[in-house]
Amino acid sequence: MLFAEIKGLEEVKKKLIDAVNSNHVAHAQLFLGKDGSPNLPMALAYATYLNCTDKQPTDACGKCASCVKMNKYIHPDFHFAFPVSSTKSVASKDAHSTNFLKDWRKFLLENPYGSAVDWSVFFGGENKQLNISKEESRHIIRGLSLKAFEATYKIMLIWLPEYMHVSSANAILKILEEPPAKTLFLLVSNDSEKLLTTILSRTQILKIRTFSDAELKAILINDYQLEDKKAGQIAHLSEGNLNKARHLVTEVEDDNQLMFRDWMRLCFTNDYSKMVEWADLFQKMSKEAQKGLIQYGLQMMRETLVLGLQNDSIMRLQGEELTFVQNFEKVMNLGKTEKITAKLNESYFHLERNANPRIMFLDLSLVIAKILRS
Repeated sequence: MLFAEIKGLEEVKKKLIDAVNSNHVAHAQLFLGKDGSPNLPMALAYATYLNCTDKQPTDACGKCASCVKMNKYIHPDFHFAFPVSSTKSVASKDAHSTNFLKDWRKFLLENPYGSAVDWSVFFGGENKQLNISKEESRHIIRGLSLKAFEATYKIMLIWLPEYMHVSSANAILKILEEPPAKTLFLLVSNDSEKLLTTILSRTQILKIRTFSDAELKAILINDYQLEDKKAGQIAHLSEGNLNKARHLVTEVEDDNQLMFRDWMRLCFTNDYSKMVEWADLFQKMSKEAQKGLIQYGLQMMRETLVLGLQNDSIMRLQGEELTFVQNFEKVMNLGKTEKITAKLNESYFHLERNANPRIMFLDLSLVIAKILRS
């Protein structure tokens, strides 16, 4: 990955390049940005620049032996740690990054802006929550104990450290604070509030903003050959999230949209037997898909509230989603929206702590049905 492949955010690129050229490279940096932001691509481009043997004023050369290997993510001094789960072919005890590197490299090449849900689907994760286990911390320490093979820096990139098990996070604190010479940690996170304060205190935080509507529009026009008007509409709907924009461009059917719509209709009719059937359906979904549905519901609550305030300037919906919210808003008011939002947030909290999905979603359905009909 080169800086040139990331459209926009020139101020961030300059800051990183200046740090390298002035020899002010922090041993542990946290690239903090929302889902769909270029925090992972920026960390990858930075790693490429660090070990480039023919650095240019604004980017790595892209041609030296180091750059060629880095661009394929096969450099022997560039290591990865990322959340995984067991699959049909990988048992829980073997679920660590080393056994998923082939899929991970392919995933990065195809979609470096992908989310945790995208990654889980890509490698075939089972109905289990993603995790960076304590065993992973052993691999991190073992991999960094050796000297660099050929590069100036040995680099460990940890994607989504908020998925680290507490024991795993604690296990790497010492090496994170005092790594071997010429060893760097690049942590890429979407949510600093889920990180241990001991991890945060040991890193230099670099906030990576999302793309502006203008930057996202330019990407959609140049990379996806969209017409100006269509690109502008998708850029506005995506709220700076390039991953979401990609899905809108390719017109992938939004399962969350259809499922949430039908779920709310079911709650409104107060059909208890159907609610039990849907609770079984939710139970079969992956943990990340369950969380994604809750997050989508929270987004719909926000849009319903905006519509109720009649503030069209900040509405970010169109098509079937807009039609649904317009109809949904007719049976809603501020009080109902607040109550459902609070219940969705509470359910998300319990999901992350491994609540039984069947029981939780059935309870959630019953509560929403009561609120809708009050």
